[in-house]
Amino acid sequence: MHSHGPASLPPRTDGDDRDHRWFAGDHHIHTTFSRDAMYTVDDQVRRGTACGLDWMVLTDHGGPDHAKQSVALQTPLIEQARRDHDVLVFQGMEWNIPGAEHATFIAPHHHGTPHLLQEFERRFDGDVLAASSNPDGPGLIQHSVQPTATARALGLDAISWLVAQLADGVVDEALLLSNHPMRTGRVSPSMVRDWRDAAPGLFVGWEGAPGHQAAALPPPLGRGRGRGQYDEFPTSWSFPGYDVDQYRTWGGFDAATARLGGLWDSLLAEGLPWWVTANSDNHFDHGDTVRVEDLSREFYLEHGHRGTPVPTGVPQHGYVDFAPGFYSRTCVGAPTRDYAAVMAGLRAGRVFVVHGGLVRGVEARVRPGGVGPGVTFGARTAVTRGGDVEVELRVDPATGPNGSGEVPRSARWDLIVGTVTGRVADLDRDLFEAPGTRVAESFEMPAHAAGPVTFRTTLRGVADPLYLRFRGSDGKHMRSDGHPEVDRIGDSDPWDDLWCYTNPVFVDVV
Repeated sequence: MHSHGPASLPPRTDGDDRDHRWFAGDHHIHTTFSRDAMYTVDDQVRRGTACGLDWMVLTDHGGPDHAKQSVALQTPLIEQARRDHDVLVFQGMEWNIPGAEHATFIAPHHHGTPHLLQEFERRFDGDVLAASSNPDGPGLIQHSVQPTATARALGLDAISWLVAQLADGVVDEALLLSNHPMRTGRVSPSMVRDWRDAAPGLFVGWEGAPGHQAAALPPPLGRGRGRGQYDEFPTSWSFPGYDVDQYRTWGGFDAATARLGGLWDSLLAEGLPWWVTANSDNHFDHGDTVRVEDLSREFYLEHGHRGTPVPTGVPQHGYVDFAPGFYSRTCVGAPTRDYAAVMAGLRAGRVFVVHGGLVRGVEARVRPGGVGPGVTFGARTAVTRGGDVEVELRVDPATGPNGSGEVPRSARWDLIVGTVTGRVADLDRDLFEAPGTRVAESFEMPAHAAGPVTFRTTLRGVADPLYLRFRGSDGKHMRSDGHPEVDRIGDSDPWDDLWCYTNPVFVDVV
């Protein structure tokens, strides 16, 4: 096994913070090369393009059946889709992290990508490892999701191996993002810190909001479950510190992101760049009539995919997803729409995420001393101790109807501020609270804004390093204090509770 000391990627230059446009994307999408999905590669790319996406990542499930041939079979279809559609199509994978949950593995548009994905899956996918000795029994690890010390170590080995591949030039780029982190409670705070510390420029964040957002709609077209299928309860494999609300979404967002002063804020309070995203996790669309011809494992093993999707004329029961870009978007700031620029923007955290078309765009400018162009999401700046920091937020409201047929309106925006107190001690690596995090100011959006609205405020006499981030809401299901409500299982309409979150800006004191 590799050592688990901190590793890092070569430093990268992401360009001028002002030199960018916003490109909408989705980094968690499945095709028929996953054993539980319904759409072909071309279907997904065509649908994402129709929903206005600029980039997308195909992330079929890793596992022993997929590992046999699926990457090789899918590769020429992705290459064809790139030629046929005006959208960036990344080839990736949903990694079963040994002893934990899943992660998006984003690889570049590079000739070495298929080989890298195949090797990574064979060596480090939790389901592959669990089946490695005996297809019908436990392998190298007893169970792919049991958080044993051995499994956790294998997850860190995987990250170290990826760092080594990048250093050797196998590919020139890669990113990891934790998927639906709080869904089962298996992802402990110390796991997240370990992943991030093992490769700060590689494992860069998590899904701030999971896919499967239509899961809470009632049958027959929904499943009557939690948004994102976040409706589980603690087990013997779960981190014991979480309460039940940690297993639920809050306004459609993972509790680790949405809970003020929660796990995300505790990471930011250490001064750690850790970013949030959103996506569809698309397998099958809510209300769709499509099914695949053959659902058997035998067919998948022989062909490497599930078969040809066919329309039935009847909406299929229990489909819980929205098409890529139809509801959830991760908007990345990049100077150009190309593979390297989008990956650099993701790594830099130059990102905001939005549900249901709540806004067309949002941009921050943070200016120490009120001087200069300022910086935006994901950036770091500095102020003289005791100086002022000018904060500006520009919100571009929605102008057309979203998928529900209504024009959404963001009613309220919050400026959230937390103090950066430094890295926690080894004994505190399972800390998931930052009690000093606060809403520094709230802004009410004009009811009939015809164009962009700019809000300004000033943080005066800044004595300690801090971070600041923003969130916006349609205001329909906020608590009395303005925070999101905990979503109710089977009774949370995703179109009736819309939020937008931005990544933070860090302000050092000199």
